[in-house]
Amino acid sequence: MSPETTPDDRGAGVIDAHLHIWDPSRHRYDWLGPQHAPIDRTVTAEEAIGVLRRAGVSQALLVQAADTDEDTDAMLAAARAHSELIGVVAFVPLDDPRMAAARLESLLQDPLVVGVRSLVHDRPDPDWILRPAAREILDLIDAAGLVFDLPAVLPAHLKHIPELAHRHPGLRIVLDHLGKPPVGAAGPWAEGEWERLVRRLGPLPTVSAKLSGLQSLGTDAAAWSPDQVRPFVEVALDVFGPDRMLFGGDWPVSELSGGYRRIIDSTTNLLSSLDPLGRAAVLGGTARRVYGLGTR
Repeated sequence: MSPETTPDDRGAGVIDAHLHIWDPSRHRYDWLGPQHAPIDRTVTAEEAIGVLRRAGVSQALLVQAADTDEDTDAMLAAARAHSELIGVVAFVPLDDPRMAAARLESLLQDPLVVGVRSLVHDRPDPDWILRPAAREILDLIDAAGLVFDLPAVLPAHLKHIPELAHRHPGLRIVLDHLGKPPVGAAGPWAEGEWERLVRRLGPLPTVSAKLSGLQSLGTDAAAWSPDQVRPFVEVALDVFGPDRMLFGGDWPVSELSGGYRRIIDSTTNLLSSLDPLGRAAVLGGTARRVYGLGTR
């Protein structure tokens, strides 16, 4: 990453807030298959760190990629072994309060755990996040001081965020991949619907968003350009501002979109309208503050 985009005013480097590792030979990843041939394989922490270093990225957060304790435990082991991996967004079941409470109690013993995520978009009922069990568990996550990462992929998922924020006023919510806007194809979105729903999040100070994963959303992930995603990034910057936006490289999924270096270069391009402090926030400062990195 070029010097002018590196948040070095306080000695802090670029933080990638959305990185994955996995081993399909040991753990189950239901979404991963032959259609993802370049990444349908074991992805190690060592490989990931090499990719980060070559791109000039200092540190990263590991984010769960399967709704299993085994996936989370593997991430925690990797983070303990590699100082560049400074936090883990762990899986906690959101449909069983007793199991969730027990798992949270265990996870909180490890200061590397900074957030919780579940693959809510895999559930057939997009409204299940509003059920009493989920509400009870989100209260537990809030009380634990952890961030809730939300992989919203449908209009209904985005529509529920204001209600979640009001129900849980202390809960820090991070919207993954800007809610997967209609880049290059309408998908499940009506015209203008994504922007309308995202703009409802502006007045909610506990809601932030990751600038991540946009390049893989078009009809041809390998042929995207920054100009395809720019309109959505500009809306997000207008809604959230740099102090509520976080950079995420979504590696190794980003290998399907030309590789990590291309993501870094496009991010630099997309943030060029910001002043140095704004770029520093998106590229590390916001992640450090929202996830409380170094405070647990």
